[in-house]
Amino acid sequence: MGTNLATMAFVAALLGGAAGAGLAAALPSSAAEQAAAAVAIDNFTFNPQRITVKAGTTVTWTNNDDIPHAVAASDRSFKSKVLDAGDSYAFTFVTPGNYQYFCSLHPHMTGTIVVEAESKERPR
Repeated sequence: MGTNLATMAFVAALLGGAAGAGLAAALPSSAAEQAAAAVAIDNFTFNPQRITVKAGTTVTWTNNDDIPHAVAASDRSFKSKVLDAGDSYAFTFVTPGNYQYFCSLHPHMTGTIVVEAESKERPR
């Protein structure tokens, strides 16, 4: 399975089932669509390397590589344990801003999460 297909399958699994249905029912449709994002770790890269999400989004990194990796924010706002092949780490971003991160085992691996303020829906 290719990296993009694996990522899409992972996100679908996250949002599928009773937990996903409950999450979608609890949030407005625009927020439910932004509730999860996925970053694959493969071949010493984060894919995508830069993503933009709304505040409140949970980003999940999954190690698809055959060696361990770890995810750490440059500002120390989040840090995973060492992720063996197949392991995942999730963090929910609640504050808008730019979050630079890297693999603490392989510091040349870098990425960015851009968190935007959640837009307010206008009253009808």
